[in-house]
Amino acid sequence: MQLRKLYRTIESIGSRPFEKTEELLQRVLEEVVQNEEFRIKGSRIWKFSPKHGAYALVHQIGEMEPIRRNYMVKVKDNPVFLELPKRRTVLANEEDQYLRKRGILRYSATGVGDKVQWRGHTLYPYVLAFNADHLDENISSTLNIISTAVTSVLRSKRIERKAKDLERDLDKARDIQSSILPQHEMQFHKYQMYGISVPDRIVGGDFFDYLQVDGDNERLGVVIGDAASKGVSAAVQALYLSGALRMGFEFQTKMSVLLSRVNRLLHKTFSEEQFISLFYAELTDDRRGLVLYANAGHNNPILIRANSKTPEYLEATGQLLGPFPDETFKTESAMMGAGDILFLYTDGLSEATNEHGEFYGEDRLVDKIVSFRSQGAKDIARLIIEDVQRFNSLGTRSDDKTAVVIKRLG
Repeated sequence: MQLRKLYRTIESIGSRPFEKTEELLQRVLEEVVQNEEFRIKGSRIWKFSPKHGAYALVHQIGEMEPIRRNYMVKVKDNPVFLELPKRRTVLANEEDQYLRKRGILRYSATGVGDKVQWRGHTLYPYVLAFNADHLDENISSTLNIISTAVTSVLRSKRIERKAKDLERDLDKARDIQSSILPQHEMQFHKYQMYGISVPDRIVGGDFFDYLQVDGDNERLGVVIGDAASKGVSAAVQALYLSGALRMGFEFQTKMSVLLSRVNRLLHKTFSEEQFISLFYAELTDDRRGLVLYANAGHNNPILIRANSKTPEYLEATGQLLGPFPDETFKTESAMMGAGDILFLYTDGLSEATNEHGEFYGEDRLVDKIVSFRSQGAKDIARLIIEDVQRFNSLGTRSDDKTAVVIKRLG
């Protein structure tokens, strides 16, 4: 399962009503254990008890020997609990003799929730532990996303309960949103561009931008991003990222270096659960139509050639921005010929649903781009956004919707 899709799945689980945190965690475990892609045999929820200085078992699921409910593992007897806040996810051998007798010899664990302080130590309030026939480091990225997504859902629930207190800030929020987005239309040498962003709420976490230095007509940066959080916090995070990119672009920093620096800034400035997916391209006046790009976990932009109906995709060259401070971002390239169209978008388009819960989907997007490709960038963007909005008008799920169309004219 793609990491972004996994995040959305957990977010969807979190959108359902639940009274206790443990109820949400149980639903997440069921989703993971039942999904054959993960090959997880069993999983457990451990809850920290400050009174006992231990983690108590509150739930288990899967093919495994039953463990006594409320069985406790002391923090002082298991240093893994102290490692989790530093690394989020660990792979370890089981040291507890009772659990070893229940067949748990090796496991992977990830922390969930806002960290708490206890006797000078930093701990997660919950730990999710998983076991399988084969566990290796490849599962770390998956568990990191599970941890990030669940923690984000829990935080969002708290924010929603305080939503009424934020109503007085709506005017400021609108100002923040409008300051992020540039003018819709842009012309650069043989490239014609048009961007549209439609927030699902009063403000949203989607944004796009055109990056150009005064007096420099040799290159143009085009950016589209999607902040995972919602509302005002997402708009603030998007504004922060947009400003950092503009500053780095002015100093002509290499794309891979710029994204690495911005990624570390986001990690230091925002909570670990507030990540951003981003696609960043640079256009030049190269006669061959060279486009340089980096894709930080964003939806793969769709490239439609002038004389072809078969899409090409500009796939991820690095992880999402924020959670992984040491991530590196590769730079790739594509060529755009006369009449070629590059369609950048956020998942609010492809994952928009109708009244039957059906997704708009990438295939439908491709079909629309092909059918509208004789139009200019402005008309293509508007026609597709309008089509998605009609499809989603009675939908069961809606999100911010942003699209940027880049068309090479000659």
